[in-house]
Amino acid sequence: MQRRWILPPGEKKYLQGASLPLPKCLISLLFHKGFSTEEDTENFLYPKLKSLSAPELLPEMDRAVERLEIAVKGGEQIVLYGDYDVDGVVSLALLCRILSAYGVSAKCFLPLRAEEGYGLSAAGVERCFQEHSPRLLIVADCGTNSVKEVAEIRRRGADVIILDHHEPDSERPDCTALVNPKCGSNYHYLCSAGVVFKLIHAFLKFHPMPGLDLKEYLDLVALATVSDLVPLIEENRILVRRGLKQMENTRWSGLAALMRVAGVKAPVRSADIGFRLGPRINAVGRLGTAQQALALLLSEDPVESARIAVNLDVQNRERQAVEKSVVREVDIWVEAHHNPQRDVSIVAGHRDWHNGVLGIVASRISRRYHRPTFLVGFDSNGTGKGSGRSIEGLSLVEALGRCSHVLEKFGGHDMAAGLTVRKESFEIFRTYFEEAARGLLTEEMLIPLLRLDAEVEGAELSLSLLEWQDTLEPFGSSNPQPLFLLRRIKPACEPRWMRDKHLRLEFVFDRQRLQAVFFNAPDIPNPPWDIAFHLDRNDFNGHISPQLRIVDLRTSTA
Repeated sequence: MQRRWILPPGEKKYLQGASLPLPKCLISLLFHKGFSTEEDTENFLYPKLKSLSAPELLPEMDRAVERLEIAVKGGEQIVLYGDYDVDGVVSLALLCRILSAYGVSAKCFLPLRAEEGYGLSAAGVERCFQEHSPRLLIVADCGTNSVKEVAEIRRRGADVIILDHHEPDSERPDCTALVNPKCGSNYHYLCSAGVVFKLIHAFLKFHPMPGLDLKEYLDLVALATVSDLVPLIEENRILVRRGLKQMENTRWSGLAALMRVAGVKAPVRSADIGFRLGPRINAVGRLGTAQQALALLLSEDPVESARIAVNLDVQNRERQAVEKSVVREVDIWVEAHHNPQRDVSIVAGHRDWHNGVLGIVASRISRRYHRPTFLVGFDSNGTGKGSGRSIEGLSLVEALGRCSHVLEKFGGHDMAAGLTVRKESFEIFRTYFEEAARGLLTEEMLIPLLRLDAEVEGAELSLSLLEWQDTLEPFGSSNPQPLFLLRRIKPACEPRWMRDKHLRLEFVFDRQRLQAVFFNAPDIPNPPWDIAFHLDRNDFNGHISPQLRIVDLRTSTA
């Protein structure tokens, strides 16, 4: 699909009184991102843990700390209830390890995706009580809107602390504490593991434990924060930046084993989490039970850790195979049923689609066609569970709210959501969702945008620029890797096709030869070109050089 290029500001503005030796293109980029002083820029480039604010500022944190203190001192049965994705599993591992340091042997409970569904479900609560009989249930990464389920837990005689980051409805569950930044005025960017870290910090201040160093847990916080695709801004940036460094010397046997299996080495970057570590943890929860992932993060035995890490790697390959199969089938459906001139959304369902991979596939389809997308897999009883991904400008939660009367349940974020729908209601849901999307989107929103950050000259593409770009890490949501623009360039030799879809090119700038790669390249026009690209690190036989990863290419217009 043709994208509309949003060019960087033509006027190059720089920081007031800037003395930082940054390349000018990056200084201009930072200015246009809102960093207007050298102090702002230094705080961004070199984030410090001492800048973290008091954890008590989160809503109802004091209630959570007080109730946890009572449970710890009283020797109550504490059960940790989480979700089966990376954020949920890491949240439980963090809580379990910290409570263990206080001499508390908490029980962990993860719902079964296929049988019990997402979050604090009635079936999950029932099994949790059968297995553990909690006196205090600490719920992580779910529960904010589980009014009926929390009422049932209270009826059974247990108190509830909820540590979550999902969007709240109007009715608050009757729990002891609901620690959710979305219920307050700040920290809306935290994932659940970030909320858990804040609780741990607050509890440690209230109840000090000699020898317990919170910095040793930051690698787990970084693992969840990057994997959950929350904005890497403000305190998230601090936690992830320090967490990535901690990961290089992690004290956790399971995480070290997973890094070896995934081929992650120092320096660890956010992309290593997003594309190597996170998917391997998510795979077991998507295809079966996430219990193995939790066991890995809690393991103290290197032999056991290595065994589990290898198993997670195997299941990740199985997940990839299932995902490819579903992608092919969805593509066939879209080609047959979707009209981009007529339809502003994609809603597809099938009995044989594994709901464990539908979120990943929906994300691919949404990016490929630039349409809000929901994919639903139906079981033999006609119950469909689906995952959706959106495009900029459309809130899935708002759109689903307009269809709620034909859904069994739904929830999530603006850009990602899940739902349950009966087979007999699916076609009417498709119609209502299309109407809702049409009412929320404009014609302009349906054109994919390519936002370029800075224009560079060929001679600027040096190892020095690459090294300075590293100071902008970690890259992720709300802090993407810079997208550069080069105008009116020609290749130094004939482009080479690889596997009939990837393109290799070579350019010469100031007597320097630079390699470039264009993955899934379309048919390209004759040069000269304007190219939009990321600057990557090419490590060949220990020799590091800049490499251009082309995102889009067009005939030069100037």
